[in-house]
Amino acid sequence: MAEKEEDVLLIGSWASPFSRRVEMALKLKGVPYDYSDEDYLVTKSPLLLQLNPIYKKVPVFVHKGKVLLESHLILEYIDQTWTRNPILPQDPYGKAMARFWAKFVDEQVTLIGFRSLVKSEEIDVAIKEAQELITYLEKEITGKMFFGGETIGFLDMVVGSMIPFCLVRGWEGMGIDMIPNEQFPELNRWIEKIKEIEIVRECIPNREKNIEHMMKIVGRIKAASKTA
Repeated sequence: MAEKEEDVLLIGSWASPFSRRVEMALKLKGVPYDYSDEDYLVTKSPLLLQLNPIYKKVPVFVHKGKVLLESHLILEYIDQTWTRNPILPQDPYGKAMARFWAKFVDEQVTLIGFRSLVKSEEIDVAIKEAQELITYLEKEITGKMFFGGETIGFLDMVVGSMIPFCLVRGWEGMGIDMIPNEQFPELNRWIEKIKEIEIVRECIPNREKNIEHMMKIVGRIKAASKTA
């Protein structure tokens, strides 16, 4: 059990980039926590439905009885509650831009680079559209060790959990090399760099298991698009 003075519970899923990034933050901060894993594609536990009746999704973060939803908000709460090893930039502009790019990844890159791609009948066009978006991240990481500067931070956790350790596995299962090294050298350099960080390695899902999981999601998206 977590130490009483922290009293933290995270309800997540091994395959969810949204809960994986929260775990990265907790590990970086050195915050002890209890963890409950949900197989959300199969069933939803009574506890999850009780704590998140609106979205019925992970992650759900509970600290001393206070419930928080949505990974970006949880990350900011963690950063403000446990101030050691800050993950958000300290200056207002840097903080705002980190939030902007995080939203861009979770909304635009995920939508165009995965959901729209899966449903597209013109796969080459869909790949090009996704790569145009990813080019913005290539430019953003150029000249930097991490998106957060010299150390891993908020945006690294968001991009890292979503792209290399989630979407890339889906693309691989679909036979797509979305971010070839010759086209995205800086992004690939960054991916190799974050793999060296212990707290990241501890949160990376098993590759084969994750590809299988992502292909189940691909199947669900395709099935839903046929009945829509």
